[in-house]
This record gives sequence, structure tokens and C-alpha cells, in this order.
Amino acid sequence: MGTDYLESAKKQFAYYKLLGEKTFDQLTVEQLNWQPDEQSNSIAMIVNHLAGNMLSRWTDIFNTDGEKPDRSRDAEFGTINYSREELLNRWNAGWSCLLSTLDTLTPDDLDQIIYIRNMGHTVMEAINRQLAHYPYHIGQIVFIGKILLNNNWKSLSIPKGQSDSYNADKFAEDKRRSHFTDEYIKKAGL
Repeated sequence: MGTDYLESAKKQFAYYKLLGEKTFDQLTVEQLNWQPDEQSNSIAMIVNHLAGNMLSRWTDIFNTDGEKPDRSRDAEFGTINYSREELLNRWNAGWSCLLSTLDTLTPDDLDQIIYIRNMGHTVMEAINRQLAHYPYHIGQIVFIGKILLNNNWKSLSIPKGQSDSYNADKFAEDKRRSHFTDEYIKKAGL
């Protein structure tokens, strides 16, 4: 079961990473840095926060707390004006740290205790915590993209009004065992 769990988690993280990137691809640099108001976050701020969290949580997980002393969470939400290259570099640094760490884990590691702010979690609980946290923020990124592009938005899932057609295609296929992200990752060429 542990191997299946780790593979499923990796696929889900890769899927949400892809959703963020498909959103970035549709937006200009100005839109990536746009803030609706001072209390709201830009996509760049959300990317900075996600990367900060990933680097802190997934670096040296068995020997250090997941909230590293050099992390400044509040600064992650400071005003940022990233170039596209800077945004993608920050994004990829966080994801690389997370995915590289996941690649080193074995099923036996899932029950080991690691700490986040001195609170013990099994590795599996820590993964689950981030499988809730990161998609929450990816959803914000996608929503901002949809607001900015309005009718020019290219849907990242089943487009409005096409659910019946999509379902008919799926039910026309034979039953099979697969992960829900497989078709999205395949379409993206990953």
C-alpha cells in the first residue's frame, strides 16, 4: 500500500503543478503580478509563498523542523514584481525540492515522525497536509487567471457545457484501473 500511496501523491502533486503552469502560460507578466487590492495576493505572491513553504517543509525532513529558522513566511506575501523567469525559477525551486524528497521516500518512511513547528506528524500526515495546502493555493492561482482572462480563458478541466459529452466518452471506454491525473499528465507530455 505504501508504494501505491507515494505514487498517487506524486501524481497528484504533479497534476497541481501542471494546473499552475497552464495558468501561467495564459497570462502576461503584468497579470502574474496583478493584485486586486492591498489585502489580496497576486499570483507572484502565492508562488513565492508556495516555494517558501515547499523549501522549508521538504528540505532535510528527518533531521530538521519543517519550519526552518531562515524562512520568513510574512515576507513571502510582500509586494513582488517578478519577471516570468524569476517567477518560474522560484516555482521550480519549490517543486523540485518537494518532488526530489518524495522520490527518496520508501513505504517504511511513511510512519516516521517529522516535525513542523514542533508538532509531530507522520510523513504520510505531512504529505496529506500539503496535498490540502498546495491545491488550495493552486486554486487561487487558477481563479485569478480566470478572472483576468474572462472569455479568453482556456479551461484546464472539463469546459462549461461539455460534461455530458465528456462523461459519454469516458463511459464508452472499458473499465480500467488508472489514476485520475494520468490523462492530464499524458496530454501535457510529462
